[in-house]
Amino acid sequence: MVAEPADVVGCCSPLAREPLDAEQAVDLSRSFKALGDPVRLRLLSLIASHEGGEACVCELTDTFEVTGPTISHHLKVLREAGLITGERRGTWVYYRADPDALRRLSDVLATGRPIPA
Repeated sequence: MVAEPADVVGCCSPLAREPLDAEQAVDLSRSFKALGDPVRLRLLSLIASHEGGEACVCELTDTFEVTGPTISHHLKVLREAGLITGERRGTWVYYRADPDALRRLSDVLATGRPIPA
């Protein structure tokens, strides 16, 4: 069977409307690199899905078979990538996922182009 021209256009259409510029690529790569570790990916997932939208570090550490300092390191990487924010309340730090950062990642994955920051 020979493909019709309309079928060829549909199958060969670009996935992205426009390529990333250098600055967008640097910003996005920092976030994706931070999520390249399974512990960090799970931490972000736990924080983002936690009731009330925030999680205390005390609620996160027992979930993993790594030490507290290792969890702190992973949270620092997520924070420096702009994916989470932290607020100290007394002895504990409470973390929230940054909805704008998650939207930017979701948008580039879904459409191939980032939304403006």
